[in-house]
Amino acid sequence: MVLPSATLLAQSVVGGVFTGALYGLLGLGLSLSWGLLHQINLAQFGLAFASAYLTYELSSRAAISPLWAVLLLPPLFFAVGAGLQAVVQRFRVTPLNSLLLGFGLTIILEAGLQWFWTADYRRLESELNQGKLRLAGLYFPYPELVTLGLSLAAALAVWAMFRSSDLGRAMRAAAEDAPIAVAFGIDAQRLGLLLAGLTTALASLAGIGIALSYTLAPSQIYAWIGVVFACAMLGGLGRPLGPLLAGVAIGVAEALTMALTAPAWAPLVSFSLLLLVLLARPGRA
Repeated sequence: MVLPSATLLAQSVVGGVFTGALYGLLGLGLSLSWGLLHQINLAQFGLAFASAYLTYELSSRAAISPLWAVLLLPPLFFAVGAGLQAVVQRFRVTPLNSLLLGFGLTIILEAGLQWFWTADYRRLESELNQGKLRLAGLYFPYPELVTLGLSLAAALAVWAMFRSSDLGRAMRAAAEDAPIAVAFGIDAQRLGLLLAGLTTALASLAGIGIALSYTLAPSQIYAWIGVVFACAMLGGLGRPLGPLLAGVAIGVAEALTMALTAPAWAPLVSFSLLLLVLLARPGRA
């Protein structure tokens, strides 16, 4: 086997960090929903792709820079997430049923995307996509830099909120023991609405990152589920920084696997790491 050059390996690591940051951003919303709301919300993936297609639409039809989507879409998706949570609370959906509900919503969203945008592949073209930074012989595409910045900012902001604010501490208390939290005057239902809105807004940010860097097709929704589940579980459910760190580790491992062996081996990385961690620490999640 001929080893690739040091430059190629370094560029692979850079690409893995960018890919892993997007994994982590998608995994952050799933981790918070699963760990704090006790809902396995597969609809996060469909909503992320809905955000990706809306970013594409804003850029292609309305000639609005994708960067504006960062300001426009998260508030819209926050409202959607809070509305869905209100339905979940109204009908007292159990964690298992939340998995089925999320899967059903994802199928509905996929059908809607395919009906409106068809199953054809679509690629967002903008001035942002044409630029890249060259540093020490390595290339840093602007779209991936934007995604990395969004991932870091989102993870750090959520971590700071949970660590330093009364709202964050109340969310963690309600997730750990809702009856006791309610007894101390915490409105668990209101916090659930806010947290569900937050996780859906994070999914919309991930969708913007997907639109910036990837070709879009409705059927690709399901390609992200396995690796993002691995990020959420490896990073720890309900931990803001964990999914990002796990995503970067998986992204770099996948990139190096593709550089040293073949691309077909890359999908095995995330699940192999997950199995090893679960075998070593069964209570990890």
